[in-house]
Amino acid sequence: MGKNRYSAETKWAVVKDKLSGQYTNRQLMEKYGVKNESQIKTWMKWYRENQLHRFDQPIGKQYSYGHGPEYASKEEETNRQLEHLKVENDILKKYLEIEKELKKK
Repeated sequence: MGKNRYSAETKWAVVKDKLSGQYTNRQLMEKYGVKNESQIKTWMKWYRENQLHRFDQPIGKQYSYGHGPEYASKEEETNRQLEHLKVENDILKKYLEIEKELKKK
């Protein structure tokens, strides 16, 4: 049995769904094929501690100097940052929707 590999997109999707409050860890495991609940907890910890560079690191690779992967080009780095901001924006929109719903009650 080898280590499971999850794409950065899968990790962000799990974090986004978890923050929405609509899914339990067990439901997220089934939806995204995550094998262990502790993996979801780890990704949430990275998000809470603003260790966003860790979502892109390969298995066994720890970034210490520079806190992130070496990008082939400035354009690639910009695209990755743009993707991160889009996900963050979606999370904030969902939070505002939930907040608005709670105020109505």
